[in-house]
Amino acid sequence: MLAKKLKYACILLLTLSLIAATGLFYLLYPSLAIEDGKVLLSDLKNPVSVRSDSLGIPSINADNRNDAYQVLGFLHARDRLFQMELMRRKSAGRLAEIFGSKAIDLDRNQRDYQFEQAAQNIVSALPVNQKQVLAAYVAGVNGFIGQTKMLPPEFTALAYRPEPWRAEDSLLVALGMFQTLNGQEQDERMVTVMEKALPKQLVEFLTPDTDVYATVLLGGSDSHRPAQPIPIRAFAALDAQPVKLAKGSVDIDSSIAGSNNWVVAGKKTLDGRAIVANDMHLNLNAPNIWYRAELRYAGHYLNGVTLPGLPFLIVGGNNNVAWGFTNVTADLLDLITLDINPDNSQEYLTPQGWRNFTRNSAIIKVKDGADIPIELRSTVWGPVSSKPLLGHSVAIKWTALETAAVDLGLLDMDNVASVKAAMSVINRAGGPPQNVVFADRAGHIGWTYMGRLPKRKGFDGMASRSWTDASTAWDGFIPAEQLPRLYDPPEGFIVTANNRTLGRDYPYVIAHNWALGYRAHRITELLQGLNGITEQAMLQMQLDTRSEFYEFYRQLALPELNAVKRNDGRVNQSEQTLLAWDGFMHADSKGAALLMTFRTKLAEALFAKVVARCKQFDPNFSYAWREMETPLRQLLTQRPKGVIPAQYNDNWQVFILETLNSAAKDLQNNYPDIEPAQLNWGTINRIAQHHPFSKSLPVLGAFLDIGDYESSGCASVCVRVMSKEHGASERLVLAPAHPENGILEMPGGQSGHPFSRHYRDQQKFWQEGKTTPYMPGKFLHTLHFQPT
Repeated sequence: MLAKKLKYACILLLTLSLIAATGLFYLLYPSLAIEDGKVLLSDLKNPVSVRSDSLGIPSINADNRNDAYQVLGFLHARDRLFQMELMRRKSAGRLAEIFGSKAIDLDRNQRDYQFEQAAQNIVSALPVNQKQVLAAYVAGVNGFIGQTKMLPPEFTALAYRPEPWRAEDSLLVALGMFQTLNGQEQDERMVTVMEKALPKQLVEFLTPDTDVYATVLLGGSDSHRPAQPIPIRAFAALDAQPVKLAKGSVDIDSSIAGSNNWVVAGKKTLDGRAIVANDMHLNLNAPNIWYRAELRYAGHYLNGVTLPGLPFLIVGGNNNVAWGFTNVTADLLDLITLDINPDNSQEYLTPQGWRNFTRNSAIIKVKDGADIPIELRSTVWGPVSSKPLLGHSVAIKWTALETAAVDLGLLDMDNVASVKAAMSVINRAGGPPQNVVFADRAGHIGWTYMGRLPKRKGFDGMASRSWTDASTAWDGFIPAEQLPRLYDPPEGFIVTANNRTLGRDYPYVIAHNWALGYRAHRITELLQGLNGITEQAMLQMQLDTRSEFYEFYRQLALPELNAVKRNDGRVNQSEQTLLAWDGFMHADSKGAALLMTFRTKLAEALFAKVVARCKQFDPNFSYAWREMETPLRQLLTQRPKGVIPAQYNDNWQVFILETLNSAAKDLQNNYPDIEPAQLNWGTINRIAQHHPFSKSLPVLGAFLDIGDYESSGCASVCVRVMSKEHGASERLVLAPAHPENGILEMPGGQSGHPFSRHYRDQQKFWQEGKTTPYMPGKFLHTLHFQPT
């Protein structure tokens, strides 16, 4: 009887849920995108048509550039308005206005950068042609806001209407992306604390700029901060500390917004075509950050991914050239230690003497709460951070805040017909610095940098310094003609993956905390062994999960396991688990989870004394050096005295075995129903793409989120970067001579509307690594835009 009642209750609950969902669908139906019919836009010069395929990918056909981008603005707003709203609000520090008190701290921290003022300055300084395109795009966004019958459901849920879009809002979106890619203020804070807390030799040992996988393109094989001998005395002199103090404060993967890109010349391909491959690694959300679009206007053609809020193509191609990005991880931000006048706290010292801070009052508006007044201070170098560094106020000098460093220069990629012409445009375009690889229709390939990079004098930018002496300063930006570049190298390919691409012979220091070189090393290894390469072969490389990197840790543990007696079941089990590993980070790979956990625990134990010492000066200190693998492997290979925790009495064998055992215990505790040797990597490596509402309203997560699934790939030591909420935000493979064979995958779909059929219709292809064509499919819908 009870079973029947429960059955009926479940059926009733399911029925009520379906009724509620159906009612909600019909209630929100008017907010779904219109794909057919006629739209009137007041600032349009000539009619524009937009055809779309089964995935909702629009193909814009216009007579001129401004009309094309006005319609793109309309489509961005139609499909992604709430995403655009969040991006402009996050950059400006205005999230508390819609989310309430829980966003106050985020807003306060964000106001430090004074992005609103920076956006105004940048818009004012844009060239006339860029201003015109931006004005057209803004008109398109506002055209949608002004005439839609119902706004996207998030606005209904939050009970507010968005303000009209402004040109400054598009620059806020650009600055937000700049911050994601190149706003690593924490790097300089970390090194400054290390310099204060540790001997110089130890700091140099812990912060190299190279590793065994280094793959350099220009400037020789030497680096600016090569691996240093282990400073054994300095290490041993640090106070012994419990390993638990380092837990969570050694960021072993130090994942960054990064990417893979590479390009192969005709000598390496099946029929002589040059091919670009690019997968950009960012946080994975619902909806995806990118929006696919095809544009045709005045003899120009563009196809690829755009960023809602901005009027240009990010990566993709035109009829003649294809291009892809990876983050340079350049050092673009300096924290300037301020000398405050002891007799007048309103003044700070400059090379010209004491100056008053520029002060501006601001208000953080809070939904259902009182306004919060704040004061923002600025210096001749930039805004003052609200977060002191080692007890000192610091000013923020950052290229993102320099008017000349951000623009819409990528617009001019519509007109390039060769790799050399594309490199010239890219070298002069503003924005977060990128490694850009190119292929053209004639089969040429190339690589160079995009963005403005500071020329420093008197210091290298690694740690905070006082600028009261004029000998310490920025001396403009590296001239465009002096940026590094390669054209048709003899190898027939070029690879970048956020790694160090430059040697010491290049005349400028670009960065310090480069990404580990393994991904670039692995891609290079694959390309060296391949000929007759096709687009499908390039996609398979993007999905590669071989991780020779972890073989070091397997070979570290296996000899120690073999050296001990076999009457310990835990030892035998760990050995079986390590022997089961197939060398890949596939979802079904066994042993990978133990190796990852083992490495993490080794790093936490070996750097515990360093972290503890630094935390005495900054309780929030975290050791997050991306080339950490170099000092870590030196310690594990040379095994000096005075480094491992004191309870091991310098017995490295016992230390390694106990650390491995601890890693196995952690996995057993977290997955008690699975034998360690049978634990699949995918069980650990689950991917979730969250909607902004689902974390605060978990009950809606199943409806709003896209996926919670096991995935192949890893955080940073295989080509296929996929880890928790971070991974490949798109996969592009394109030969400009043969776009019909191109591939373009991305998670989720075109729409940000959870009820839209385009909310997740591209997910399966991306998730499973199946081919999605670069070119739009058969057109099923047509929108006609008419000027009023």
